[in-house]
Amino acid sequence: MSSPPAGPANFDDEDYPAFTMGRAAEMLGTTPGFLRSLDEAKLITPQRSEGGHRRYSRYQLRLAARARELVDQGTALEAACRIIILEDQLAEALRINEQLKNQGASDD
Repeated sequence: MSSPPAGPANFDDEDYPAFTMGRAAEMLGTTPGFLRSLDEAKLITPQRSEGGHRRYSRYQLRLAARARELVDQGTALEAACRIIILEDQLAEALRINEQLKNQGASDD
């Protein structure tokens, strides 16, 4: 599976897999092993380049940064991943609720 060519349209795409594992680890101040552990815990599933290398999106890096923050505070990795998944689900539910509320207000 090949990724679409990088271009101006991809600069703002939160889900575009723009970062290599090495660059992602460097940006987060962590190790590639930590990123692999997040993949194993099913928190983030990076896309793969044609050569099989992991590629991360900005959205995935935000999740990984939050995981690192929780782990650094002493939270077990599995618990940190569950917390982040629940936080993400809550944020999505609140976003949908706000859309529905705004849609209902415009129908009045």
